[in-house]
Amino acid sequence: MTNSNPLNDVSRAPLGMPLHPPSASPTRDTSRTVAICDTQPVTAAGIRMLLDENPDLEYLETTDSLKYTLELIEGRLQSQERLPDVLLVDKAFGIQAILDWLTRVRPALEKAGRPGVVIWGISISEAEALRFLQSGARGILRKTASVPVVLACLRTVAAGRSWMEDSVFREMGRSDRYPRSELTTREQQVLELVEQGCKNKEIAQELGIRPGTVKIHLKHIFEKTGVRGRYGLALHGLKERGIVGVPA
Repeated sequence: MTNSNPLNDVSRAPLGMPLHPPSASPTRDTSRTVAICDTQPVTAAGIRMLLDENPDLEYLETTDSLKYTLELIEGRLQSQERLPDVLLVDKAFGIQAILDWLTRVRPALEKAGRPGVVIWGISISEAEALRFLQSGARGILRKTASVPVVLACLRTVAAGRSWMEDSVFREMGRSDRYPRSELTTREQQVLELVEQGCKNKEIAQELGIRPGTVKIHLKHIFEKTGVRGRYGLALHGLKERGIVGVPA
């Protein structure tokens, strides 16, 4: 985490994609709590210092393992202690380990209505982002993000909305070329099944067509939308349904 001054100047940096436009700035009376689960103590300490400079975001706790974080959440639920509004989780714990952890922790999070999990890492591909979001994460953030972007992400997820750093969408292709109305009925059917995570064989069986025909439809969809790859199509589907934020 690099130092930036002033830390509170969110408006001057390109932000990610909050689901709705932000409301009035939070105050001390409505502070949101943040817990950190990270493999690097120095990084966690940097986030804590950042939170100390922003009174609307309150540091709660740091853990260094997914197992202990799960125990922490379950323990706080049992003792009726306050849960964090945001839980920042390091991707370095491993993709499969995080996915398994999200599956285990999801019932507790749904019961409590919080925290919103943000997965952050040095690099996050569109395929990884999709898997995290489908498993229950509410935010995707890169550790290379600027201080204002980190703050905006934490505030958005703490408010119960979803976030994805806009650079992930930019890598997928031109999102301005995504008019579903230009797709044929069959192409729209194929697209909907792709967004649901179906493979080509499954799509073919569902629609009663050949796998090779599915590939042809996908080729036309990619050309018309300007989105690269089936993961990109699925992410844009989440964005359209409001599960992932859209650019302001």
